[in-house]
Amino acid sequence: MASETASDTTAERTSERSKARSASTGEKSTGEKSETREGERPRPRTKRAPAKPSMRVVMSKAVEELCELLRCPSGSVSAIKPSDSGWTADIEVMELERIPDTSSVMASYRVQLDERGELTGYERTRRYQRGAVDR
Repeated sequence: MASETASDTTAERTSERSKARSASTGEKSTGEKSETREGERPRPRTKRAPAKPSMRVVMSKAVEELCELLRCPSGSVSAIKPSDSGWTADIEVMELERIPDTSSVMASYRVQLDERGELTGYERTRRYQRGAVDR
């Protein structure tokens, strides 16, 4: 019985100290452990910048946005790399479909994307027949 009252008294003292500390720092009592120490000011919480999207996400977004602008059926990424302002990618698209498909007209575009993967610019760097081989 004596041990129960001793532990109850200890719990009450701890609770009173916690309330007094919260009152001196202006914190609300939530029953949780205080993050600040006595004499320290609470640090303001800063918002974290959104995480940079993965290369896979940037690739699919780049193809989707470029093909939407050019009104082409689909495209594929032949190169991608991070840059100072976001990403740079080379995308191959079919500009004109012909029969046989080896005579279809293809084009290569270099696109610039910001840190979030949004398309900020593009230019056509090459136009060729699908059956042509680079030398």
